[in-house]
Amino acid sequence: MRRLAAAILVPTAACAILAGCGSSGPPQGNSNSSVTVSGTFNKAPAVTIPKAKASSNLVVVKPIKGSGPAVQSGNAILANVALYKWRGTTHSLVDSTYVSGPQILPARMGLSGLISALKHARVGDRVVAVLPPKYGYRAAGQPQLQITGADTTVWVIDVLQQFAPTASATGAHVTDGGGPLPTVTAPPAGQAPVITVPKSAPPAKLSVTTLIRGTGPKLATGDTVVAQYVGSNWRTGKVFSQSWPSAQSPAGLPFSFKLGGGVIAGWNQGLAGVPVGSRVMLVIPPALGYGPAGGQPSAGITKTDSLVFVIDVVGRQAAGS
Repeated sequence: MRRLAAAILVPTAACAILAGCGSSGPPQGNSNSSVTVSGTFNKAPAVTIPKAKASSNLVVVKPIKGSGPAVQSGNAILANVALYKWRGTTHSLVDSTYVSGPQILPARMGLSGLISALKHARVGDRVVAVLPPKYGYRAAGQPQLQITGADTTVWVIDVLQQFAPTASATGAHVTDGGGPLPTVTAPPAGQAPVITVPKSAPPAKLSVTTLIRGTGPKLATGDTVVAQYVGSNWRTGKVFSQSWPSAQSPAGLPFSFKLGGGVIAGWNQGLAGVPVGSRVMLVIPPALGYGPAGGQPSAGITKTDSLVFVIDVVGRQAAGS
């Protein structure tokens, strides 16, 4: 369901960037106000959308108000999301994370209606936003989600946690690695750790090294994990991907995934039992990396490459919670 978070990163009109256009509620008689959402927070909602044409007004309501901290400007949120498209007098569910697991939503969203909807959100809120095209995907639509430029979208967002783009491990330092394994240099605050790969051959089996030991709950299969990471190719010593702010992605964005699925096997095996707040180094052989897929040519990874990941476990949403 990461396509849902990625699909929010679209260009906005200048008015949305500068002023967050839109109103907090509709005029009397607006059909958009007839959208109703019921159910328990963090559980799949029951959504009723009128069998009528949507109006052109933005509507934002909070059927559930949380008691957690206010979401700070610039922070990403971990949320469960259900997205519907409303076309003419019909509607359909486009995507939902309530089964697959919550996802990180970026702080810099490209939809002006969602910027307005989440501007004063708190952890624990359920936010319902009805976005006519001018507050959503506009005339271009969103082909990845099969949303046209004429579709109104209905969003149900349960705000679970928030994370700064520079969130990092918080535990006690254990080691910097080294010897037959890569050395990891602690970065300046808010930057990715630096990996120095030795000239020796990589280990044949998965290697897990705790660099910083956290004190939070231990990760278990089925948990949603929020992490910062930097990945390097042992063969070249070059970084091929990272979540930390970088020249290619100045804002940065923590990465969320469900442990036990959706990531390479080396992550699923190497992160099980790691406490939140930890920084770990995984050296992953091809068989547990991209070898079975024939490599990742776009990232310069061949099917025989071993990979080095330094991962900060910054959050966890327990399975079923």
